[in-house]
Amino acid sequence: MHSLRTGQEKDSAWHRRDSVQVKTQGLIIREQPVGESDRLVTVLTKDEGVVRAFARRAKSLKDSKNAATGLLCYSRLNLYKGREKYIINDAFPIEVFFGLRKDITALALGQYFCSLAAELVPEGVESEAYLRLVLNALHFLCEGTKPQVLLKPIVELRMLSVAGFMPDLVGCSRCGAYEADPMAFQVQEGNICCKACGGQGRMLSPAALTAMRHIAYSDFQKVFSFSLSQGAGKELSAASEAYTVQVLQKRPQTLDFYNSLL
Repeated sequence: MHSLRTGQEKDSAWHRRDSVQVKTQGLIIREQPVGESDRLVTVLTKDEGVVRAFARRAKSLKDSKNAATGLLCYSRLNLYKGREKYIINDAFPIEVFFGLRKDITALALGQYFCSLAAELVPEGVESEAYLRLVLNALHFLCEGTKPQVLLKPIVELRMLSVAGFMPDLVGCSRCGAYEADPMAFQVQEGNICCKACGGQGRMLSPAALTAMRHIAYSDFQKVFSFSLSQGAGKELSAASEAYTVQVLQKRPQTLDFYNSLL
């Protein structure tokens, strides 16, 4: 006689036959409820890129996965990696970024950073550089120690650079001049061109261009370490946003929502 197996027994058999257990850390960048007690989450992990994972009973206040799988929570995760899906077996929060809930613009900008990661980070790759970038930006947002007008282009340009879309900022694309006042950032080409050569695009002062180069080319430990005047910061932010939209070929809804709050 064939015995009927419960859903839990079937899941256990699936784990034994086809799955690999993965221990990693990750930031929850999207979440959606499934039924009355479960969640489907998108996670920017340290080791596996961006993955979608199913968390059973995650909405139960008694389950350790409740806080650890909430939006913008950085957690220690035990994943079962199968041929077709990930399942979160255990999750324990490391940082929940409560400070973001106190400022709607900071929260909106944090959600925009998460949507960029969802667009640019593939699955199944080592992704510590992306994770460190977003986590540091969320920390600065919580503390309020870095202007949002600088944090936004830092995350945009650095993430695009890591993803293979680093702009060419070394010199004028026509004459090779390193500096000119102003220099045009040509969004579609992803390069710069001096005014004397007929450069068209987002005009950048020397200060804004220096900051853009710093974001794209500096070591990670230094990427947040600069300041700009308000005017140069706005130039940098506008150029970075235009380039991001060009690369993505769309405007993220989270970006438009953040801008609507300014």
